[in-house]
Parts: sequence; structure tokens; C-alpha cells
Amino acid sequence: MTLGMQLDIVRDPAVFDVLKDEWNDLLARGVSRTPFQRAEYQRAWWEHRGGGEWPEAELCVVVARDAGRLVGIAPLFAATNREGRRALLFVGSIEISDYLDFVVACAELDDFCAALLERLTQPDVPPWEVLDLYNLPAASPTRAALGRAAAARGWAATEMKLQPCPVIPLPGDWETYLNTQVEKKERQEIRRKLRRAEGGEQRVTWRLVGADDDLAAEADAFLDLMALTPDKASFLTPAMRAQFRAIVCAAAGHGYLHLTFLEVDGVRAAAYLSFDFGNRLYVYNSAIDPRFNALSVGWVLLAYLLRWSIANKRTAFDFMRGGEDYKLRFGGVPAMIYRVQISAKLHTGDLGGESLVTANPGEAEFFPN
Repeated sequence: MTLGMQLDIVRDPAVFDVLKDEWNDLLARGVSRTPFQRAEYQRAWWEHRGGGEWPEAELCVVVARDAGRLVGIAPLFAATNREGRRALLFVGSIEISDYLDFVVACAELDDFCAALLERLTQPDVPPWEVLDLYNLPAASPTRAALGRAAAARGWAATEMKLQPCPVIPLPGDWETYLNTQVEKKERQEIRRKLRRAEGGEQRVTWRLVGADDDLAAEADAFLDLMALTPDKASFLTPAMRAQFRAIVCAAAGHGYLHLTFLEVDGVRAAAYLSFDFGNRLYVYNSAIDPRFNALSVGWVLLAYLLRWSIANKRTAFDFMRGGEDYKLRFGGVPAMIYRVQISAKLHTGDLGGESLVTANPGEAEFFPN
């Protein structure tokens, strides 16, 4: 184990509350800084195991300190993965947390990865065959650091691309965005749909849920609106509804919930659940009442969100996972998330993917300063 770094295994879910302040302070200096890594989000996810995604799971949070100072967290749990292997996965895996990573600063990353792999060989760790880490951002230096740590031990390290995550870098004003980041055809279409919504006989308004609103009622209204779309209705099991409510409460309680509704003559027609975090708007999920499709309410509300983000000096509009065409039509620049697998076996053939040892350690950090 790296000299001076002490790593402990924590199985008690109270860890999310006990370490919350230290955890979130470290995240603010971390290699990746997203709302999905915050202690209260992770607690909400663990409470419901991803809305029932992992009914059998054993918490295994690895906490690293150096001279008493918190320097790294690997929020992991043990379960049988999708290939039927005993695995250690990120808390938050897989389906509803778009970005995941260790909570560690760049300066400690290599030491932390090396110490982590050593610590995971100890007998108090739940049995595992593969460290199976989903949803690592392409720009996270963790990918390369894990490759180096695995290579030093003679372990196998592979990675594979999962999904694109389009992001719009935001300029200083709305017209600059439209004129420089959106193709002419799409620019005209956005303007046309906004004019139709704002100049028609029906009254179209949008609002941001605030501190004075009934949060539980607003969350349920969003989920009910989601359920009007058949594929989302099947996704929203009772367990998943409880998971979403917990996430909404966690985000609202710490000031980064961004829940908006578009109303047509006072009736909720569309909604977006987003996270306003780190000077970036993370567009998490959407809901549309199909009765209002003729008004293109989804596009209209998306345009309002973009205008709000630009007016409020956010630097990026993050569509997160999924390569849907509309994200690119609004100017999204494709990025990628990865699945990284580490195994103590000396060959990589049974893991799939490409060798991680050659991953580029010089990629840009995930967030601009």
C-alpha cells in the first residue's frame, strides 16, 4: 500500500451522512465533479439501489486518509454483474447515474489507484472477480491512472465505449449561440417554434420550481407527466418512482435541483428535471404530454432552458447519456462515457474491450475552470 495512505472499508450506509461534508469538499477538488458523485445523491441512490436495479448488493465504500486528511473515496458495492460475475461497481451504477468516478483530487489520483487495488486484495473485502466501473467520463484521468496501477501489478485492464454524452458549450448570449452553434435550418426551426408558442391563441408559460412550492407534489406531477409516454411508464415502477423522489429531495435540499414545467393554458404540457451544478446544467430527464405535440412543447421548453442557462452565465448545457438526434441539432458536441474493467488475471481476453494500459494520460480535465 502507498506509504502514508490508510484505506478503510466501510459497509455501513451511514458513511454517506457521516462523511458528507468532507466528501463534498473533496469532490469540489476532484478529478470529476458531477452531482452524481455527491454524498447526498449517493445516499439517495443506495437507499433504493437504483430504483430496484440491484436488489442484492453489499456496500463497500473505500475511504483513504493521509495523516487524518480525507484524500480519496471509492464508493463501491459488491454484486453479481450483468455477465454473471462477482463484481465491485460504483455506487450509482448503471442506469440512472450518467457520470461516475472516484472522489479524489488529481494530485492523489495515481497513489490512490495503486493503494486501492492493493486494498481490494485484503480478506475483509467482499469476494470479487472484476472491478467493473461504468460511466466514467472520457476526459477523466481515472481511466489512465487505473491502467497504470493495473499494469504495475500485472493485472488486466480493459475499457469499452458505452454511450455518447453531447454537451453544448455556452457563449455569452442567446443570439451568438443560435448564429454560431446551430445549423441554419435548425436555427430557423427553433425560432419558428418559439414564435408559434409565444404568439398563438393558447397561453404558453414556463416556470422553475422554487423553495415555496410543494416539492413532493411537483415531483409527483413530473413523474405522472413522464408516465404519459409508454416506454417511460413501464420504466417508472413503484421502486423507481421512490428513487426519483429521493433524488429530487436530495438535489433540492442542497440547492441544485432545476425542475421546470411548460404550461399551456395552465395545463402542464412538458417538463425537464435537471441539476444546476458546477456552473453547468445537467439535463437529466424529460416528460411530455402527447396531447400538445403539435406545439412542439419539448423543443420549446428546451429552448427556454438554454436561454435561461445562457442568461445565468452557465458555461455548459449537458445533455448527458444518449445520442438522440435532437441533441446534436441543438448544437451538442459529442463526448463519451466508458466502462472500465480491472481483473487480477494476467490476460485480458475474457474481459472484452480494449487494453486500458495505453489510455492517454494527457486528456483534458472534465470541467473547464
